[in-house]
Amino acid sequence: MLLITRKGGETVHIAESSLVAGKVVPSAPARRRGPSATYEELAHVCSRAWRPVESERLGEWELRAASGFTRRANSVLPLGDPGLPLDDALETVRRWYGERGLPAYLQTATGAAGTQELLCAELERRAWVREVTAELWIGALAPVADRAPQVDVELSRDADEAWLARYQRKGVSEVALQVLGSGPSVWFAKVPGSGAVPAAIGRCVVDGRWASFAAVEVDPAQRRRGLATEVMAALARRALDEGASAAWLQVENENAGARALYAGMGFAAHHAYHHYREPATPGGGR
Repeated sequence: MLLITRKGGETVHIAESSLVAGKVVPSAPARRRGPSATYEELAHVCSRAWRPVESERLGEWELRAASGFTRRANSVLPLGDPGLPLDDALETVRRWYGERGLPAYLQTATGAAGTQELLCAELERRAWVREVTAELWIGALAPVADRAPQVDVELSRDADEAWLARYQRKGVSEVALQVLGSGPSVWFAKVPGSGAVPAAIGRCVVDGRWASFAAVEVDPAQRRRGLATEVMAALARRALDEGASAAWLQVENENAGARALYAGMGFAAHHAYHHYREPATPGGGR
């Protein structure tokens, strides 16, 4: 008997005498194969691409702070055991952020193997409030890079004044610049505009096999010209040169335009992530 694996993954047995001809179907080229990843791998990669200015370990949890610049850099990444009973760990978290004049947030995830549905339920039972939910999408990097360049995209290691002028967060502080510039290999892209402000910008961090895309923004007057795609393609080509093969990005649930753009590039949702804010009073709803 022969064991045959069909295209859909199903395996069947057939009599060898019934086989007339056959061949081994080669795997998809690694350059184009969609990536696979665990939640834990992606959580660590995402954290390295957007580093806080201060962090501290609580068991296997990481407490992160950056003077309030973005929830990602000012929230706990709870991977594993904090080394304390949950109530004690949460009280330690509240105290740590309170000492820095910041609200306490935990970043959790649902929808993928190894994610944290139980922790979410425990936080809600204690009256922690889910304030933000978005999704992390992944895809192969090469298809993003394959678009033939149509406009000039400038790449730099630094977020200069022109890049920051297009960035949606105004009045960027020194702390914010530290976060923006953090990561193993950081690149900033911009499409020159008619004046001092670029028509489009983007940011990419290359980390081993992964490349991240963030801060992809386009002048509202220049939208629907494919500039976001041009920015991502230029960054993807640079990431490929550095050895990356897979990509990830984060997208808000209500951003229909971005979701359609990324789906067209071959990205798909891997998991949802959430930020839970501490309750108004210690102990919450226990």
